[in-house]
Amino acid sequence: MSVFTMVTCIVVVGCLTGVISDYLKTRRLEARQSNAGNSEELEALKERVRVLERIVTDERYDLRREIKELERLG
Repeated sequence: MSVFTMVTCIVVVGCLTGVISDYLKTRRLEARQSNAGNSEELEALKERVRVLERIVTDERYDLRREIKELERLG
């Protein structure tokens, strides 16, 4: 292998390493941003579930349901 060929191979490997490194950094950033968006959406959904649980477990809700059931039967 000549010196020119060896230097060329070293330069090519160095350039490829830089390109791959930048690509992987970009992928990591995209994944973090995606996770951040998903966590916000998840928190919003959790809050909605909490509200629904409060509504359903409220005694007045249960009373309204029982009254409607009696009206339906009567």
